Amino acid sequence: MTQQERRRGRDETEEERADRMWGELIQEVRVAQTGVQILFGFLLTVVFQQKYASLSQADQAIYIVTVVLGACATGALIGPVSLHRLVSGRRVKPQAVRLASRMTFVGLLLLLVTMGSSLLLILRVATNNGYVPYLVTAVVLWYLVCWYGLPLWARRKHSSDG
Repeated sequence: MTQQERRRGRDETEEERADRMWGELIQEVRVAQTGVQILFGFLLTVVFQQKYASLSQADQAIYIVTVVLGACATGALIGPVSLHRLVSGRRVKPQAVRLASRMTFVGLLLLLVTMGSSLLLILRVATNNGYVPYLVTAVVLWYLVCWYGLPLWARRKHSSDG
């Protein structure tokens, strides 16, 4: 097998790579944006429900933290769109892709915490049982495995970086 046959990857310029990576990133962000926007929209309606007034102070505090986390996740996951719009045509796409990727990573972390916090609040209100923290921890661990553990394992196992 020749060196050329063993070669992996694409033969692309930095700009071509940035264009490809930008397209992939935007597709990923579209999925996450939809989820976070729906979750955030539902969270915003809770305070207007009759039952909200009867929540304990702890549950109200969890709700407020959850809404703030949801707002932050929404901002971070919509941020790449604004970034692209403001730097489009400025010949900084490789740098914009790196920044948008970081924003997306932060947005996913915030979404993870928002979902965990939402689940905690819902299960506390719905069950008022002592097993709720364990159930929420198990779900958050599942998210961590699916969102970070398996992808990092695959990156390490199948990386062409050596």
